[in-house]
Amino acid sequence: MKLTFLGTGTSCGVPVIGCQCKVCQSTDLKDKRMRCSALVETETTRLLIDCGPDFRQQIMSHPFRKIDGILITHSHYDHMGGMDDIRPYCQFGKINVYADPIARESMLQMLPYCFAEHRYPGVPAIGLHEILPHQMLHIGDLDIMPIEVMHGQLPILGYRIGKLAYITDMKTIAESEMSYLEDIELLVVNALRFDNPHHSHQLVDDAIAFARKIKAPRTLLIHMCHDIGLHEEVNRILPEGIELAHDGQAVFL
Repeated sequence: MKLTFLGTGTSCGVPVIGCQCKVCQSTDLKDKRMRCSALVETETTRLLIDCGPDFRQQIMSHPFRKIDGILITHSHYDHMGGMDDIRPYCQFGKINVYADPIARESMLQMLPYCFAEHRYPGVPAIGLHEILPHQMLHIGDLDIMPIEVMHGQLPILGYRIGKLAYITDMKTIAESEMSYLEDIELLVVNALRFDNPHHSHQLVDDAIAFARKIKAPRTLLIHMCHDIGLHEEVNRILPEGIELAHDGQAVFL
């Protein structure tokens, strides 16, 4: 299984428009972060986790082939604002999208023309499926277990896919979810910045503590804002087995 990070940034992306900080002015491509999204691929199955407003730009450098499913983590625009751009992939057939009840309702409101009785020609053909935590999905040759994490007061979904756990925008997680994260090989989890606590996102130290709690042998951090610092400098000070992910990075499990 191959995991490719299409984007590893927060809702504003990096560089932030108009910002003159050292990260936003960096020439290192690893400091350029589009909104969070990832591809999970096997030889026969291709899944997209989230489809944010940068999707068109993110996917252009990847082979044009069928997307078997889109897993939505939650209803915020930076995680599903690019859904209209899946139109070219609908030539392979209707695209199945999986979302919890809150995200499903938001998508119906955001893209009403895709679900109208008389659809405008050319709009995305979406099969929208409501999913719940702990109800296993089977897509192609992949088994996906949705788990629940809290984005502040909003319950959202993370995904366990084989030995991979992909969690973004988490602030807290219930103890009852921990059993779904046993024996993973790779944890992907959000870490906004080092300082200045956020009401709905965990910081780097929170992510490190979580990784150690579930005994993840390798952890890649995502959903980082420009305040986190320069990619290379941060990776030098992170504990062994924990590092910043970057856009375009591919990992094989």
